[in-house]
Amino acid sequence: MEFEEDEDLPQHPKRSKPANPVHFPSISVLPIPNLPAELIIEILLKLPVKSLVKFRSVSKSWIELISSPHFVKTHLLLSGSNKNYTHHGVTFMVASTANLGFKVCSLRALLYHPVTEAFDLDYPGKNPDDHPRLVGSINGLICLAIRILHGFDDLYLWNPSIRKYKKLPSYTLNLNRRDCEVRLDDFNFGFAYDEFQDDYKVVGIFPIYRRGRLCRVEVNIYSLKSNSWRRIDDFQGRELLYGPAKFVNDKLHWTAWGRDVISFDLADEKWSEVEQPSCFKGCEFLKLGMFGSDLSAFCNYARTHVDVWVMTDYGVKESWTKMFTVKSPDDSTGIFYPPILMSNEGEILLQFGSRFTKYNPKDDLIRYLDVTGVGPYIEAEIYVKSLVCPFFTGETTNAPTTEAEITHQTRD
Repeated sequence: MEFEEDEDLPQHPKRSKPANPVHFPSISVLPIPNLPAELIIEILLKLPVKSLVKFRSVSKSWIELISSPHFVKTHLLLSGSNKNYTHHGVTFMVASTANLGFKVCSLRALLYHPVTEAFDLDYPGKNPDDHPRLVGSINGLICLAIRILHGFDDLYLWNPSIRKYKKLPSYTLNLNRRDCEVRLDDFNFGFAYDEFQDDYKVVGIFPIYRRGRLCRVEVNIYSLKSNSWRRIDDFQGRELLYGPAKFVNDKLHWTAWGRDVISFDLADEKWSEVEQPSCFKGCEFLKLGMFGSDLSAFCNYARTHVDVWVMTDYGVKESWTKMFTVKSPDDSTGIFYPPILMSNEGEILLQFGSRFTKYNPKDDLIRYLDVTGVGPYIEAEIYVKSLVCPFFTGETTNAPTTEAEITHQTRD
């Protein structure tokens, strides 16, 4: 199965549209007579990923163009900034009586159609005994953590739009004492893009216990460029961090025990605490999200309502602003989760329990969204269809790949 028409991207806040997105190095003769190369490139940049994947077989010059780093990045920028959400979608993990699996649906249909159809989505590492988790999505790449039976998590970088994935090398932990132990359910991961290094990274957080007590938290970081893990300074707070992490302003953010918000800076690899309003401490359930490109927080209170706060000026405590309050539906035991998205019409897409809802601040009404082909789901991620490849070949993470590198294909 391949889904074509709609997807979304957590866009990097520092990115801006290039002044001339159709300026490319000279390309050899393109197989369309009487049309200048510049016009052909401009047309191709507006096409969905599924069409571009097919067009790579037109000629050698076309595969070189469509696989070139500049084309991939420019197409990503144009797709991510499309306000009609025609290149955006939602993938979510569903729980059935048999096992866990993934579904995908159109973001545009979810926002604007009365009924949205969800489709099965194959994923790498799938087996009957696995336990997959969504770590995060950036630039069309989805990071998956899959718990293998009686073992650590296998990690994958996966682009379902071009049907490619990369299994990350295994990480190792420093268990230098016989009485040291780990608890797999406490493992946590964050997925990030290092813009300065043009590198995709995964940060792994591994609490280490001794004689039943937490003694330290080991931190390892994976780099796609080096295709390796390395250990960095341990997280000194000795707290359990809860995900999924949110990537904002070049930093990964988690909630910690006691409702603290902890950040990890990719540039200097330092930890810090994000200052927050005192009312965060009193909420029953705190969940981090993103509102546009800003860090947001969902404060659920006694399953009666949720306050949605946004840090409008990153790093400034006083900039935390309560955007709106959503009352929980009557006779409901659910709570609100991200993802969150404000449509062009000002309506808010929310996850309530195991269903999508749309909240209208103008009339303070909540409407459940009808998604067919899916039962209760656990977690969801908005993503953009992109050509970004989950490999690194020496020049850039978006460099062309050979057919031998197409290691996974979803069913059509």
